Amino acid sequence: MCRLCAKFGGDISRRLGQIVSRGRQRWLVRIFLGRDRDTRRRRYYNRTVHGTARRAQEYLTKMLRERDLGRGLEGAEITLDEFLDRWLETAAKPRLREKSYRGYESLLRRYVRPTLGERNLATLCPLDIQATHQQLVERGLSSRTIRYAHSVLRSAMRQAIRWGLLSQDPTDGAQLPRLGRREMRVLTAEQSRAFLSEALKTHYGPVFALALTTGMRPSEYLALKWPDLDWDRGTVSVVRTLEKVSEGWRFAETKRARSRRIIKLQEWVLGTLKNLQARKIHRGGCSWPEAGELVFTTSASRPIHSDKLAKRFKGILRQAGLPPIRLYDLRHTAATLALTAGVPPKVVAEQLGHASAAFTLDVYSHLLPHMQDQAAIQVEQILLGRTTLQRSDRIRSKKAHSEAGSKKLAAAVDAVPGSGRRGLGA
Repeated sequence: MCRLCAKFGGDISRRLGQIVSRGRQRWLVRIFLGRDRDTRRRRYYNRTVHGTARRAQEYLTKMLRERDLGRGLEGAEITLDEFLDRWLETAAKPRLREKSYRGYESLLRRYVRPTLGERNLATLCPLDIQATHQQLVERGLSSRTIRYAHSVLRSAMRQAIRWGLLSQDPTDGAQLPRLGRREMRVLTAEQSRAFLSEALKTHYGPVFALALTTGMRPSEYLALKWPDLDWDRGTVSVVRTLEKVSEGWRFAETKRARSRRIIKLQEWVLGTLKNLQARKIHRGGCSWPEAGELVFTTSASRPIHSDKLAKRFKGILRQAGLPPIRLYDLRHTAATLALTAGVPPKVVAEQLGHASAAFTLDVYSHLLPHMQDQAAIQVEQILLGRTTLQRSDRIRSKKAHSEAGSKKLAAAVDAVPGSGRRGLGA
């Protein structure tokens, strides 16, 4: 029992709490919670703390502050596992998409619960969070994964504060591993032509053609319906996403409000889509009622799962002898090709659905040196009215090489019956 309580008796112990030794490095922390309204019996909060006497005293002080502030001690009576179950079901699930919810649940289950799940919520401190991060680093996890897991846990702890279960956030003060800038892997212009030449021979050629030329997200172009296409203006409207849920398929809102946008299509892509529409009319028959309006479906007229599309994508890359990249990297490839071609960053940002051109330039900062080279050449042309012979020769050489690749792609597009190609450069 603490010395103050032993000296002054029960009144002090009820106000200041008690710390009772239960063996080596084990302490019983006891806090008076008042009398039961019905039985008038005294109620106590009891918790065993492992460690030094100072740690037990710090825990007692923390719990007394919670009590005196009028907050209940529910946070000290439930484990982190119990709280996370409640948080996921009542706070996270209603506001998250199905895919995001599964991601949150997976991160907590794999990286947080094994080490901290059985701990009492109120006993968590920054040192515990830091120790968990260190264990994840030793397991070889990437900095990005650790930061994602920390972000989810931090969101849960902030909700615990709003619910009155905690007075402070235990994730505050924990240092995160340094996030290295991941090298972006994209296809060059020549590789893009080789990819399209191979992809257009398959059932999924139109999907990849649209993805590479618009920079849309997989969840966006797989959710396109035929009414979203404006044939007269040559545009496509991004207004929804498609996601796989436990009970089947469903349409959802776009990632952000800014993601709702209109994108101009290249002429040859429009021709490819018109040919696809004609083939669908003749084929007919859909297993999912709403799949009939989808632009892209499987050969069995079902919605396309992005994971399965990614496997087909990998296969096409291998057949074309191209380096392996992710399906999502077609979005980065589209942006890279546009910026390299001199398209203003503001226009690229609008096409990608980014919040600002500044964000676009930050993501694709690896292109800035090349863009500066082009800017220097253009300004020199304006000032001097001419270009050096060396630069002119280099430009002519690149143009000839590009034209050879374009002819190869044009032949692949023409090989698609009814493609209605009207100029690849549109």
